[in-house]
Amino acid sequence: MSLLDKLKGEFIDIIQWLDDANDTMVYRFERYGNEIKYKARLVVREGQMAAFVNEGRLADVFRPGTYTLETKNLPVLATLQGWKYGFESPFKAEVYFCSTRQFTNLKWGTPGPCLMRDPEFGALRVTAFGLYSIRIKEPAVFIREIVGTDGSFTTASIEDNLRGKIGTRIKEVMPEAGIPFIDLESRVVQLGETLKSRIAADFAAFGLELMEVQVQDIGLPEEVEKAIDKAGAMRAIGNLQAYTQYEAASAIRDAANNPGGLAAAGVGVGMGFGLGGQVAGALGGFGNGQPSPSSSAAAPPPLQPLYHVAQDGQSSGPFDLATMRDLVLSGTLGRESLVWKQGMASWDSASSLAELAPLFESTPPPLPPDRAG
Repeated sequence: MSLLDKLKGEFIDIIQWLDDANDTMVYRFERYGNEIKYKARLVVREGQMAAFVNEGRLADVFRPGTYTLETKNLPVLATLQGWKYGFESPFKAEVYFCSTRQFTNLKWGTPGPCLMRDPEFGALRVTAFGLYSIRIKEPAVFIREIVGTDGSFTTASIEDNLRGKIGTRIKEVMPEAGIPFIDLESRVVQLGETLKSRIAADFAAFGLELMEVQVQDIGLPEEVEKAIDKAGAMRAIGNLQAYTQYEAASAIRDAANNPGGLAAAGVGVGMGFGLGGQVAGALGGFGNGQPSPSSSAAAPPPLQPLYHVAQDGQSSGPFDLATMRDLVLSGTLGRESLVWKQGMASWDSASSLAELAPLFESTPPPLPPDRAG
């Protein structure tokens, strides 16, 4: 190899980046001390942008296309290099390729439960998690603010920072959204769009564009979820007495098909005397078709409603009717106090409930101030 060929080998003729990874955001073209030949060819593919950095200063940014590197399309770099008219020589510069495609399926989650107030369940500690997508919009800003001199910058290098931004902001957005918890699952798209609009500016400051935020799940403490399930089951049952009779009849039928009889099925012991009348009523009599003596037993009294009372912005209770009477007598519960019981769509004043209104009628009004002593 001649000396001239050796010198030519030290110059780079083609600058390009073939991306074979799915998470690389920025790649620095390796020239290993070689100089870039003047009029070398720069290939920027779709989904890429190329930024030239000279001695730590950002020079030029190229969008997709094929370029011949010369002073007319390297105006900033030409100024930094001090090229004169007609001066054509190799030059040294860092070339950073930025991937401008979308980076999807990045995960976020609230760093801890966020406290929100619900009109039905009161104060709740709620968690959330989901996915988000980003892309590089301003390579110059992204390199200057985030990448620095990193030769291969991946999503893992910035994911923790971005995850923290989304998780922290959603702790602000959820309480302010004013969406009842029971409706959050059906409005996760709205919540995601609200979250995106609130934090897009934070991403733009890094040279990034926030493309999408998905809210995939909303979480509650286990005890609250059980309470919701129990309330739904009670609404589904409807007539509790009819449900109990049906269950009792089913238990007797299953025991009759069991070789061990009632004792083996545990029905005789489990039901005891309390459900004797229920079983007899459900079956319509025993053996000879005659009514059982216990069939005339009185049906169990209906379940008494339980009330929740709003006090100092908190939900207290539940209280039975006798306790509610004591609260009225003590002055803790007033006519306009907000109460709620199972089956009510929303909270309402205590005096608007037919069963509570008489409690206030039997309560004497306060004495006039001049005779209170």
